[in-house]
Amino acid sequence: MIGLATKAGKVASGEFSTEKEVKSARAYLVIVAGDASENTKKKFRNMCEFYQVPIYFYKDKDTLGHAMGKEFRASLAILDEGLAKGIRRHLETEEE
Repeated sequence: MIGLATKAGKVASGEFSTEKEVKSARAYLVIVAGDASENTKKKFRNMCEFYQVPIYFYKDKDTLGHAMGKEFRASLAILDEGLAKGIRRHLETEEE
């Protein structure tokens, strides 16, 4: 589903772009790689809490980048509400 969102142009990836979208209130979901630095995780956790954006920590940078059809990515923001809900549903069922 992340690949679909990427093709639709509804994904901002990379630390700077993700942060910009969260702060401009366009992000509906943030996904951070589980192997990102503790500093990066803390920064996004605090930012998402403040701006009330759901955040998930998912596998690793390679998996996250591969899902987008790109090289490794530490973070990405989903910019479409419907796609964000679908991806959240997938992430929650995977956690169970």
